[in-house]
Amino acid sequence: MLEGTWYLEKHTESLLFLHKIKNHIYHGKTAYQKVDIVEIEAFGKTLFLDGKIQSAQIDEFIYHEALVHPAMLTHPDPKNVIILGGGEGATLREVLRHPVERATMVDIDEQLVKLCEAYLPEWHAGAFYDERTNLVFADARSYMENSNETYDVVISDLTEPLEGGPSVMLFTKEFYGIVYDHLSDDGVLVVQSASADPYYNEFVRDVFATLKEVFPTVKVFHAPVFSFQMDWAFTLATKGRDPEGVPVEEIERRISSFSNALKFYTPDLHHALFKLPRFLRDVLTKGRVITDENPPVWLS
Repeated sequence: MLEGTWYLEKHTESLLFLHKIKNHIYHGKTAYQKVDIVEIEAFGKTLFLDGKIQSAQIDEFIYHEALVHPAMLTHPDPKNVIILGGGEGATLREVLRHPVERATMVDIDEQLVKLCEAYLPEWHAGAFYDERTNLVFADARSYMENSNETYDVVISDLTEPLEGGPSVMLFTKEFYGIVYDHLSDDGVLVVQSASADPYYNEFVRDVFATLKEVFPTVKVFHAPVFSFQMDWAFTLATKGRDPEGVPVEEIERRISSFSNALKFYTPDLHHALFKLPRFLRDVLTKGRVITDENPPVWLS
Protein backbone atom coordinates (compact mmCIF):
# COMPACT_ATOMS: atom_id res chain seq x y z
CA MET A 1 0.00 0.00 0.00
CA LEU A 2 1.44 3.36 -1.02
CA GLU A 3 1.18 6.12 1.55
CA GLY A 4 2.85 9.21 0.06
CA THR A 5 6.58 8.74 0.47
CA TRP A 6 6.16 5.51 2.47
CA TYR A 7 5.24 1.96 1.47
CA LEU A 8 3.10 0.23 4.10
CA GLU A 9 3.60 -3.54 4.00
CA LYS A 10 0.96 -5.50 5.90
CA HIS A 11 2.85 -8.62 6.86
CA THR A 12 0.12 -10.10 9.06
CA GLU A 13 -2.90 -8.74 10.93
CA SER A 14 -0.60 -7.81 13.81
CA LEU A 15 2.62 -6.90 12.01
CA LEU A 16 3.20 -3.93 9.67
CA PHE A 17 6.41 -2.69 8.05
CA LEU A 18 7.03 0.82 6.72
CA HIS A 19 9.54 1.44 3.93
CA LYS A 20 10.60 4.95 2.92
CA ILE A 21 10.36 5.34 -0.86
CA LYS A 22 13.18 7.03 -2.74
CA ASN A 23 11.83 6.52 -6.26
CA HIS A 24 8.60 5.20 -7.79
CA ILE A 25 9.36 2.87 -10.74
CA TYR A 26 6.17 0.93 -11.58
CA HIS A 27 2.72 0.44 -10.08
CA GLY A 28 0.01 -1.67 -11.68
CA LYS A 29 -1.81 -4.99 -11.85
CA THR A 30 -1.40 -8.10 -13.94
CA ALA A 31 -4.12 -10.68 -14.46
CA TYR A 32 -2.95 -12.40 -11.27
CA GLN A 33 -1.52 -9.88 -8.81
CA LYS A 34 -0.74 -6.29 -7.90
CA VAL A 35 2.82 -5.26 -8.75
CA ASP A 36 4.82 -2.44 -7.19
CA ILE A 37 8.45 -1.79 -8.11
CA VAL A 38 9.99 0.97 -6.04
CA GLU A 39 13.38 2.09 -4.90
CA ILE A 40 13.38 2.31 -1.11
CA GLU A 41 15.96 3.91 1.11
CA ALA A 42 17.04 0.79 3.00
CA PHE A 43 16.95 -1.89 0.30
CA GLY A 44 17.38 -0.22 -3.09
CA LYS A 45 15.20 -1.39 -5.98
CA THR A 46 12.47 -3.63 -4.54
CA LEU A 47 9.62 -5.77 -5.89
CA PHE A 48 6.34 -6.06 -4.00
CA LEU A 49 3.55 -8.44 -5.05
CA ASP A 50 0.10 -7.97 -3.57
CA GLY A 51 1.62 -5.61 -1.05
CA LYS A 52 4.27 -8.03 0.22
CA ILE A 53 7.99 -7.77 -0.39
CA GLN A 54 9.33 -10.39 -2.79
CA SER A 55 12.87 -9.35 -3.62
CA ALA A 56 15.22 -6.46 -2.89
CA GLN A 57 18.40 -5.35 -4.59
CA ILE A 58 20.42 -5.24 -1.39
CA ASP A 59 20.18 -8.97 -0.65
CA GLU A 60 18.33 -10.88 -3.39
CA PHE A 61 21.56 -12.85 -3.85
CA ILE A 62 21.15 -14.38 -0.38
CA TYR A 63 17.68 -15.76 -1.12
CA HIS A 64 18.47 -16.96 -4.64
CA GLU A 65 21.85 -18.54 -3.87
CA ALA A 66 20.35 -20.31 -0.84
CA LEU A 67 17.37 -21.57 -2.85
CA VAL A 68 19.38 -22.89 -5.77
CA HIS A 69 22.86 -24.11 -4.86
CA PRO A 70 22.22 -26.56 -1.99
CA ALA A 71 19.77 -28.38 -4.25
CA MET A 72 21.91 -28.26 -7.38
CA LEU A 73 24.97 -29.52 -5.51
CA THR A 74 23.05 -32.29 -3.75
CA HIS A 75 22.40 -33.80 -7.18
CA PRO A 76 25.66 -35.31 -8.50
CA ASP A 77 25.30 -34.00 -12.07
CA PRO A 78 22.12 -32.01 -12.84
CA LYS A 79 21.48 -31.54 -16.55
CA ASN A 80 17.72 -30.93 -16.84
CA VAL A 81 16.28 -28.45 -14.33
CA ILE A 82 12.84 -26.90 -13.98
CA ILE A 83 11.93 -23.78 -11.99
CA LEU A 84 8.32 -23.30 -10.90
CA GLY A 85 7.69 -19.57 -10.56
CA GLY A 86 10.79 -17.41 -10.35
CA GLY A 87 9.42 -14.38 -12.20
CA GLU A 88 12.38 -12.06 -11.58
CA GLY A 89 14.76 -14.44 -13.39
CA ALA A 90 17.33 -14.55 -10.58
CA THR A 91 16.65 -18.20 -9.75
CA LEU A 92 17.24 -18.97 -13.42
CA ARG A 93 20.43 -16.90 -13.28
CA GLU A 94 21.80 -19.03 -10.44
CA VAL A 95 20.81 -22.33 -12.09
CA LEU A 96 22.67 -21.33 -15.25
CA ARG A 97 25.93 -21.01 -13.32
CA HIS A 98 25.97 -24.82 -13.43
CA PRO A 99 26.75 -26.84 -16.58
CA VAL A 100 23.11 -27.70 -17.21
CA GLU A 101 21.85 -28.59 -20.65
CA ARG A 102 18.33 -27.21 -20.22
CA ALA A 103 16.66 -24.92 -17.69
CA THR A 104 12.89 -24.59 -17.96
CA MET A 105 11.15 -21.78 -16.08
CA VAL A 106 7.39 -22.04 -15.75
CA ASP A 107 5.56 -18.94 -14.53
CA ILE A 108 1.84 -18.30 -14.87
CA ASP A 109 2.21 -14.51 -14.99
CA GLU A 110 3.76 -13.50 -18.30
CA GLN A 111 3.15 -9.82 -17.66
CA LEU A 112 5.05 -9.96 -14.37
CA VAL A 113 8.01 -11.68 -16.04
CA LYS A 114 8.08 -9.01 -18.75
CA LEU A 115 7.98 -6.28 -16.10
CA CYS A 116 10.88 -7.88 -14.26
CA GLU A 117 12.78 -8.28 -17.52
CA ALA A 118 12.38 -4.57 -18.19
CA TYR A 119 12.72 -3.05 -14.74
CA LEU A 120 14.88 -5.56 -12.83
CA PRO A 121 17.73 -6.42 -15.24
CA GLU A 122 20.11 -6.77 -12.28
CA TRP A 123 18.13 -9.83 -11.22
CA HIS A 124 18.03 -11.87 -14.43
CA ALA A 125 21.43 -10.63 -15.72
CA GLY A 126 20.58 -11.90 -19.20
CA ALA A 127 19.44 -15.36 -18.08
CA PHE A 128 16.21 -15.06 -20.09
CA TYR A 129 18.30 -14.94 -23.28
CA ASP A 130 20.59 -17.89 -22.56
CA GLU A 131 20.34 -20.61 -25.22
CA ARG A 132 19.73 -23.21 -22.48
CA THR A 133 16.65 -21.37 -21.19
CA ASN A 134 13.16 -22.64 -21.97
CA LEU A 135 10.69 -20.00 -20.78
CA VAL A 136 7.08 -21.17 -20.44
CA PHE A 137 4.03 -19.17 -19.37
CA ALA A 138 1.60 -21.66 -17.86
CA ASP A 139 0.13 -22.98 -14.64
CA ALA A 140 2.91 -24.99 -13.00
CA ARG A 141 0.67 -27.84 -11.88
CA SER A 142 -0.90 -28.34 -15.28
CA TYR A 143 2.51 -28.15 -16.90
CA MET A 144 3.97 -30.81 -14.60
CA GLU A 145 0.93 -33.05 -14.99
CA ASN A 146 1.29 -32.98 -18.77
CA SER A 147 5.06 -33.08 -19.00
CA ASN A 148 6.79 -36.14 -20.46
CA GLU A 149 10.21 -35.02 -19.23
CA THR A 150 12.34 -36.29 -16.38
CA TYR A 151 14.06 -33.60 -14.33
CA ASP A 152 17.15 -33.80 -12.16
CA VAL A 153 16.24 -30.80 -10.01
CA VAL A 154 12.88 -29.10 -9.45
CA ILE A 155 13.02 -25.65 -7.82
CA SER A 156 9.77 -24.35 -6.36
CA ASP A 157 10.17 -20.56 -6.23
CA LEU A 158 6.48 -19.84 -5.83
CA THR A 159 4.68 -17.11 -3.95
CA GLU A 160 3.04 -18.12 -0.69
CA PRO A 161 -0.45 -19.64 -1.14
CA LEU A 162 -2.76 -16.69 -0.64
CA GLU A 163 -6.42 -17.73 -0.61
CA GLY A 164 -7.69 -17.74 -4.19
CA GLY A 165 -4.17 -17.16 -5.54
CA PRO A 166 -2.36 -19.17 -8.23
CA SER A 167 -0.06 -21.05 -5.82
CA VAL A 168 -2.58 -22.66 -3.49
CA MET A 169 -2.56 -26.10 -5.14
CA LEU A 170 1.23 -26.23 -5.58
CA PHE A 171 2.11 -27.22 -2.02
CA THR A 172 -0.04 -30.33 -1.59
CA LYS A 173 0.84 -33.98 -1.17
CA GLU A 174 -0.79 -34.74 -4.51
CA PHE A 175 1.28 -32.15 -6.32
CA TYR A 176 4.50 -33.31 -4.70
CA GLY A 177 3.62 -36.82 -5.87
CA ILE A 178 3.48 -35.49 -9.43
CA VAL A 179 6.88 -33.86 -8.95
CA TYR A 180 8.32 -37.10 -7.52
CA ASP A 181 7.21 -39.03 -10.59
CA HIS A 182 9.01 -36.55 -12.86
CA LEU A 183 12.32 -36.70 -11.01
CA SER A 184 15.32 -38.80 -12.02
CA ASP A 185 16.68 -41.48 -9.66
CA ASP A 186 18.93 -38.93 -7.92
CA GLY A 187 16.30 -36.21 -8.25
CA VAL A 188 16.06 -33.24 -5.90
CA LEU A 189 13.20 -30.88 -5.09
CA VAL A 190 13.66 -27.63 -3.16
CA VAL A 191 10.73 -25.51 -1.95
CA GLN A 192 10.93 -21.94 -0.66
CA SER A 193 9.03 -22.34 2.61
CA ALA A 194 8.56 -18.85 4.09
CA SER A 195 9.44 -17.83 7.63
CA ALA A 196 11.70 -19.86 9.91
CA ASP A 197 11.12 -17.49 12.82
CA PRO A 198 9.21 -18.30 16.03
CA TYR A 199 6.44 -15.82 15.22
CA TYR A 200 4.90 -17.93 12.47
CA ASN A 201 6.59 -21.02 11.10
CA GLU A 202 3.48 -23.12 10.55
CA PHE A 203 3.99 -23.09 6.79
CA VAL A 204 7.48 -24.62 6.76
CA ARG A 205 6.29 -27.08 9.42
CA ASP A 206 3.46 -28.26 7.15
CA VAL A 207 5.54 -28.31 3.96
CA PHE A 208 8.05 -30.51 5.79
CA ALA A 209 5.34 -32.90 7.01
CA THR A 210 3.83 -33.09 3.51
CA LEU A 211 7.10 -33.82 1.74
CA LYS A 212 7.89 -36.52 4.31
CA GLU A 213 4.82 -38.36 3.00
CA VAL A 214 6.34 -38.48 -0.49
CA PHE A 215 10.17 -38.43 -0.32
CA PRO A 216 12.60 -40.67 1.60
CA THR A 217 14.88 -37.79 2.63
CA VAL A 218 13.58 -34.34 3.61
CA LYS A 219 15.63 -31.59 5.26
CA VAL A 220 14.84 -28.01 6.24
CA PHE A 221 17.51 -25.33 5.97
CA HIS A 222 17.46 -21.58 6.51
CA ALA A 223 19.13 -18.28 5.64
CA PRO A 224 18.81 -14.73 7.01
CA VAL A 225 17.18 -12.39 4.49
CA PHE A 226 17.56 -8.81 5.68
CA SER A 227 14.90 -7.30 3.44
CA PHE A 228 12.35 -9.88 4.62
CA GLN A 229 13.30 -8.86 8.18
CA MET A 230 13.36 -12.49 9.23
CA ASP A 231 15.09 -15.84 8.89
CA TRP A 232 13.84 -17.65 5.79
CA ALA A 233 13.17 -21.38 5.43
CA PHE A 234 13.69 -23.77 2.54
CA THR A 235 12.78 -27.45 2.36
CA LEU A 236 14.88 -29.89 0.34
CA ALA A 237 13.58 -33.34 -0.60
CA THR A 238 15.61 -35.92 -2.46
CA LYS A 239 15.32 -39.39 -3.94
CA GLY A 240 19.09 -39.77 -3.73
CA ARG A 241 21.77 -38.56 -1.38
CA ASP A 242 21.33 -36.59 1.79
CA PRO A 243 22.29 -32.92 1.26
CA GLU A 244 24.26 -33.02 4.51
CA GLY A 245 26.38 -35.82 3.05
CA VAL A 246 27.76 -33.82 0.13
CA PRO A 247 31.55 -33.52 0.60
CA VAL A 248 32.98 -30.02 1.00
CA GLU A 249 35.67 -30.93 -1.53
CA GLU A 250 33.05 -31.71 -4.17
CA ILE A 251 31.27 -28.41 -3.57
CA GLU A 252 34.57 -26.54 -3.83
CA ARG A 253 35.39 -28.24 -7.11
CA ARG A 254 31.98 -27.68 -8.67
CA ILE A 255 31.57 -24.01 -7.76
CA SER A 256 35.17 -23.19 -8.73
CA SER A 257 34.05 -23.23 -12.38
CA PHE A 258 31.58 -20.37 -11.88
CA SER A 259 32.57 -17.33 -13.91
CA ASN A 260 31.50 -14.89 -11.19
CA ALA A 261 32.03 -15.44 -7.48
CA LEU A 262 29.07 -16.17 -5.24
CA LYS A 263 28.24 -13.58 -2.59
CA PHE A 264 26.55 -15.75 0.04
CA TYR A 265 26.88 -19.50 -0.45
CA THR A 266 30.18 -21.25 0.33
CA PRO A 267 31.22 -24.91 0.67
CA ASP A 268 31.43 -24.63 4.46
CA LEU A 269 28.14 -22.78 4.68
CA HIS A 270 26.34 -25.57 2.81
CA HIS A 271 26.36 -27.82 5.85
CA ALA A 272 25.82 -25.00 8.35
CA LEU A 273 22.55 -24.00 6.64
CA PHE A 274 21.00 -27.31 7.75
CA LYS A 275 21.75 -26.72 11.44
CA LEU A 276 18.45 -25.68 13.00
CA PRO A 277 17.65 -23.94 16.28
CA ARG A 278 15.84 -26.08 18.82
CA PHE A 279 12.48 -24.31 18.47
CA LEU A 280 12.43 -24.99 14.72
CA ARG A 281 13.51 -28.62 15.10
CA ASP A 282 10.76 -29.11 17.67
CA VAL A 283 8.01 -27.52 15.58
CA LEU A 284 8.85 -29.68 12.56
CA THR A 285 7.52 -32.70 14.47
CA LYS A 286 4.05 -31.15 14.70
CA GLY A 287 3.09 -30.45 11.09
CA ARG A 288 -0.05 -31.40 9.23
CA VAL A 289 -0.06 -32.98 5.79
CA ILE A 290 -1.32 -30.56 3.13
CA THR A 291 -3.72 -32.12 0.62
CA ASP A 292 -5.82 -30.98 -2.32
CA GLU A 293 -8.88 -31.22 -0.09
CA ASN A 294 -7.19 -29.26 2.69
CA PRO A 295 -4.82 -26.80 0.98
CA PRO A 296 -2.78 -24.15 2.81
CA VAL A 297 -3.97 -20.58 3.22
CA TRP A 298 -1.26 -18.02 3.91
CA LEU A 299 -1.80 -15.23 6.42
CA SER A 300 -2.71 -12.06 4.55
